[in-house]
Amino acid sequence: MTPKDRLIVPLDVPTVMDAEQLVELLGDTVSYYKIGHQLAFAGGLNFVRELRDMRKQVFLDMKLLDIDNTITKGIENIVKMDVQMTTLHAYPKAMKAAVEAAKGSKLCLLGVTVLTSMDDADLVDAGFADKAENLVLKRAEQASTLGMGGVVSSAQEASRIRKIISPNMAIVTPGIRPAGSQAGDQKRIMTPADAIAAGSTHLVVGRPVTGAENPKQAAQYIVDEIASAL
Repeated sequence: MTPKDRLIVPLDVPTVMDAEQLVELLGDTVSYYKIGHQLAFAGGLNFVRELRDMRKQVFLDMKLLDIDNTITKGIENIVKMDVQMTTLHAYPKAMKAAVEAAKGSKLCLLGVTVLTSMDDADLVDAGFADKAENLVLKRAEQASTLGMGGVVSSAQEASRIRKIISPNMAIVTPGIRPAGSQAGDQKRIMTPADAIAAGSTHLVVGRPVTGAENPKQAAQYIVDEIASAL
């Protein structure tokens, strides 16, 4: 992977037209885009084909969680979409079904450990007894054992995760904030250079790029910081 391949910009915009404009604005600076719920429910699933025609890589962030059969059928159809990554919550039964459904394809399945907007207090409110870091490590180890392609976690846990998962697994980290950026609703954050040094393979960077006065320049700064960390 080149440094540019490690930066993933979320297309968290209201419409496909907005997404098209953002992709055009960022040009060759960005090669990897994430489509999440906001755009998916506004025609973004059809926009995947357009991105692939532009030779862009696509991370379809659906965070699936359902009964085994539903997971299986959903992953089988995602495989047909020719995206590079997709997510499901890192529950063992769901991961096992997804791995079986994606067998033989190039789709990288990512297990979402604990959302980077959550801390220990949020987990208590949700009924979990584990602290965030403990739950992240437990789910990452399960993802590795079950043959997942990677995990999604905070970069704060990346170095510990790297020690317990398969060496070829991806660690995709949201909550990346360049120095001086606002944290927003993220709680477990880290700078791009520190995240790469900790073992993250891909960095999801949204508002520091899309909300910048010059998004293309902001993206290039992050790519350069990734390159220097490597």
